[in-house]
Amino acid sequence: MSDTTKRILVLGVGNILFTDEGIGVRAAEEMERLYDFSENVTIMDGGTLGTRLMDPIMNCDFLIVIDAVLGTGPAGSIYRLTGEDLRKSLAFKDSMHQTDLVDTLIMCELVGNRPDAVIIGMEPFDYHTMALELSPISQERQEAHIGFVLEEIVKAGGSYTKKAVPGPREREKEPCA
Repeated sequence: MSDTTKRILVLGVGNILFTDEGIGVRAAEEMERLYDFSENVTIMDGGTLGTRLMDPIMNCDFLIVIDAVLGTGPAGSIYRLTGEDLRKSLAFKDSMHQTDLVDTLIMCELVGNRPDAVIIGMEPFDYHTMALELSPISQERQEAHIGFVLEEIVKAGGSYTKKAVPGPREREKEPCA
């Protein structure tokens, strides 16, 4: 299979109700807002769906998970995890979606169709406070986080172009529907 036919799924996971636990979902939303992707790239908000993600995961050739990861660095640190490290990152103790995602990957492997996977994760600052916005440090680091995801997409055989996103002043002038 050539890289251009490799089906790439970018899956933002997390719970957007708890500040930085929503890092992955917020990154996926921002990527969809800012970029157009080649036909072989799908960006998906996986939220906390767990085993219900089996079908999209099994129908891709390469999986990029964007998530909050508890590592050893300061808040805002970005990690690239593969192989056995996937299990470590998915042991996010205060989050049900992680256990479900581990189970989902194991089930995909059991049925014989687990794609190659990588996690691009960011160390959260706060994942206990109920709030829809990311913490200031996570907001600051989101562009760099997305940059690493874009690199993975290109390495896997996908491509992207930046959309012409109107600035704040231009948006103000747009007519209301």
